Amino acid sequence: MKLTLDVENTGITRDGKLHIDPYDSSNQLVMVGTKTDKNETRIFTFHHEQVTDVDKPDDLQKLLDQATVLIGHNIAYDLTWLWECGFKYDGPVFDTMLAEYVLRRGIKSPLTLAACAEQYKLQTQKQTALKEHLDSGGTVANMDYDRLCSYLLDDLNATQELSNKLYIRLNSKEDSSLMNTVLLTNKVAVCLAKINKRGMKVDKEVLKQVRLEFETEQKKLLEEVYWQTKDLMGDVPINLSSPEQLSWVIYSRKPKDKNNWADKIKFFSDPREFKKEVENLSELVYVSSAKQCKTCNGRGKIRKTKKDGSPFARENNCSDCKGEGYIVVPTKKIAGLKFRVPNADWISNHGFSTSKNKIDMLEKIALRNNMGDAALFLKRVRRLSALDTYLSAFVEGVESYTKPDGKLHVQLSQISTATGRFSGKNPNMQNMPRGGTFPIKKVFVSRFDNGKILEADFAQLEFRTAAFLSQDPVAMKEVEEGFDVHNYTAQIITDAGEPTTRQDAKAHTFAPLYGATGYGRTASVAAYYKHFNEKYKGIVAWHDELAKEALNKTIIKTPSGREFSFPDVTRRRNGKPTKFTQIKNYPVQSFATADIVPLAMLHIERLLEGKQSCIVNTVHDSIVIDVHPDEEQYVLQTIETINNSLNDLISEQWSIKFNVPLLLESKIGPNWLDTKDTP
Repeated sequence: MKLTLDVENTGITRDGKLHIDPYDSSNQLVMVGTKTDKNETRIFTFHHEQVTDVDKPDDLQKLLDQATVLIGHNIAYDLTWLWECGFKYDGPVFDTMLAEYVLRRGIKSPLTLAACAEQYKLQTQKQTALKEHLDSGGTVANMDYDRLCSYLLDDLNATQELSNKLYIRLNSKEDSSLMNTVLLTNKVAVCLAKINKRGMKVDKEVLKQVRLEFETEQKKLLEEVYWQTKDLMGDVPINLSSPEQLSWVIYSRKPKDKNNWADKIKFFSDPREFKKEVENLSELVYVSSAKQCKTCNGRGKIRKTKKDGSPFARENNCSDCKGEGYIVVPTKKIAGLKFRVPNADWISNHGFSTSKNKIDMLEKIALRNNMGDAALFLKRVRRLSALDTYLSAFVEGVESYTKPDGKLHVQLSQISTATGRFSGKNPNMQNMPRGGTFPIKKVFVSRFDNGKILEADFAQLEFRTAAFLSQDPVAMKEVEEGFDVHNYTAQIITDAGEPTTRQDAKAHTFAPLYGATGYGRTASVAAYYKHFNEKYKGIVAWHDELAKEALNKTIIKTPSGREFSFPDVTRRRNGKPTKFTQIKNYPVQSFATADIVPLAMLHIERLLEGKQSCIVNTVHDSIVIDVHPDEEQYVLQTIETINNSLNDLISEQWSIKFNVPLLLESKIGPNWLDTKDTP
């Protein structure tokens, strides 16, 4: 029996954010609607102010037990609510949202039930009605019962009709190649729902310690940057949170017309012409000095007189100094660090680029030119920016979303990226900093006494995937021999004149693989990008083949059956297509992190079935497992089993011969940060 299902629940706004998960005790399951493939409809009511005589939960469980497939729109969300409320279901699912996502072939557009219903000309009004009711201060629990039932039934009907239409499409000649991808994403959806339910254990005391460390460092840096800025800029008022004003400090220039000036810069112009244009369209920033206002004698206040010559009772702000008591006047000394703008690519609409990558590059330039003070300033600015990001996104995010039982329920999505690579929210665990410079990962610990956290990380997965997809002989040989490509990258950049560590080199190793070029980078880094294209000629040739495929068919395919559509692709003058970066990037990223990683995760999940140890997160090309102390050896053996069988699993799943070795490297420790390589 095919069973279509939809749930209605309350939500609560806390700290300005809406919490609608089932793990918040303030939230309640209000209603569950079901519809069988024989059009038998049931509504189960649980917490509604107008209804006391409700259907028995046992009746809903009987339907779930009879279901051969459970159909829903964003079924993972429905499952977490059912499970948390005591219901059981572990069978196949068909998620209409995921199916539609796959069928859109990488073209991003709204995937809500309302949006899909509109596309397929189906009837549903629930979202609008609920929004109106909630905006007026109501809740799902006190919404008019008959009206709520009506809209729930609309939803059920729309979801069932949508699933029928999607089944027809997936069995058609045009779209049948996508069926395997849809089936895989549905299996993954159930696995992600289980990960969400389990949650990751947070050590709240360690979290407090991390916050204190971050805030202490932030306070110290703010003071240091303030005085250094004061030294550079005199009394020129500077807000370092403003990219535009930060650029004044770095480049000693500001645009004359910040709304239009960058549009007047001619890209690829002659360097001398470019320099002249920058000088004409911007002005230097000068150190200023503060002089005492003569009108008010530095008091900032003056007392005006009436017509009869008598003074007013109250003083007013001095109009000359605006109540400051002093007047800021420019000196002849140019303020800031005075970096020369190398090309138009560095310019933003509000001045000069102050992006993280550009500041990082400027710091290296400063060090190379023995500009110690400038390098220190840029280093502090970078660190402050990072601290601010991690404090707000992770420390505060983890604090906000961790439940009273100490669990952070990881939210992962398969549909937020064009490639199917997982994304996260509340907080976004996919952006969790790796290293010890931001030790937020140490707050995540095992839920078991004396338990451990294991992270199984694919070694150079996307590079190995690119080697397979392109069959580049050099890349395949390096992978086979265990060649350290990051060390090699560092050596190339160092030999070109810019000493670089292996860790710093990682940012560049595979960037050309995804379409990045050496344009706008330091000469040493640009030299590596050129070297990459000369060394891996097979990858470059494969990129050209992808370009031809996109131009001729407007669609490119991966070995897993995923497809990506480029309906508006055109050929440039140089022969390359538009959206070439995406054309090169999508197949590698998709096959590696949207197909191979989930496939490994599903098999680890199967091997851990019946054990207490469990998967609690996945981040890009790694899988995080909470390990029970009695099962450590079993979990390690499980990873080894996956290592030995992964190529065969890939071959079985997609009927291809995956002739490049893959490797899951395991690290284990008392928390997510302090993990060490396993023997």
